[in-house]
Amino acid sequence: MIRNFDELFDQLRAKPKKRLVAAWAIDDHTINAVALAVKAGIVDGTLVGDQKAILEVCKNENIDSSLFKIVNNENELKSIAQAVDMVNAGEADILMKGLCSTDKYMRGILNKERGLLPPKAVLSHVCLIQNPNYHKFIVIADIAVIPAPDFKQKLAMVNYVKETAQALGVEKPKIAMVAATEQMLSGMPACVEAAMIAKMSDRGQIPGCYVDGPLAIDVALSAEAVKIKRLESKVAGDADCLVFPSIEAANVFYKTNTQLVSGIRVAAMVTGAKAPCVLSSRADSIDTKLNSIALAAITAK
Repeated sequence: MIRNFDELFDQLRAKPKKRLVAAWAIDDHTINAVALAVKAGIVDGTLVGDQKAILEVCKNENIDSSLFKIVNNENELKSIAQAVDMVNAGEADILMKGLCSTDKYMRGILNKERGLLPPKAVLSHVCLIQNPNYHKFIVIADIAVIPAPDFKQKLAMVNYVKETAQALGVEKPKIAMVAATEQMLSGMPACVEAAMIAKMSDRGQIPGCYVDGPLAIDVALSAEAVKIKRLESKVAGDADCLVFPSIEAANVFYKTNTQLVSGIRVAAMVTGAKAPCVLSSRADSIDTKLNSIALAAITAK
């Protein structure tokens, strides 16, 4: 089982390289991250965007532009569409967001004629957190794509975090359906749906993982809290994955971790498309973008 990003990069170096295409890749953070990933031997990189701007960044950052294939496209929207086309044509295994805004990037993925959305698919945002205060990776959903997931979307989210954890070598991931309490309270929809999904798991309707809920965040992650509250659960106190009831809950958890925990490392991608789609903020660090490339590479088919 891969427990941290150092182990993840070691694992990827031992595998065949994936092919990455970055859309509107004209900013220093994206280009630096792709350059580091190429030099680490985990991907082959293609940058789509204004070639003059790309070469200028490479010059300013002392990056060898021959590390990449550069596809000149001076229009932001057209460069996104061209990068998506390359994935659809089998020329790339991973899509990455460059300096383009998230809404434009997602519109390219969701385009009905030439996007990456399979029929009836549910897209979700999966994050990977390496917190020095926890003994392994935490896979979470959804901080950025589904505002208020319904029951069907929560089932899709469960499958996406399960598949991500399995790609990291967790044979049977432990998935916590997070709520405000571990008590079964009928007046709280998050508790009711969590309990329904947990029962589906108990009956073998969600194979390949353990799912329990509702679980408050303390009992999901703390063995001591489980002991004090006298819970019996295969998931509580040792969760690999957290599925949150709303975008607000997931986003607050993620950003509290990134803002207040020293030494934390994170990665993020959109799942449910024809290929993993790296989706991090334009302001995210080079390290976060590099980690996100690694996450996409380990999950790419």
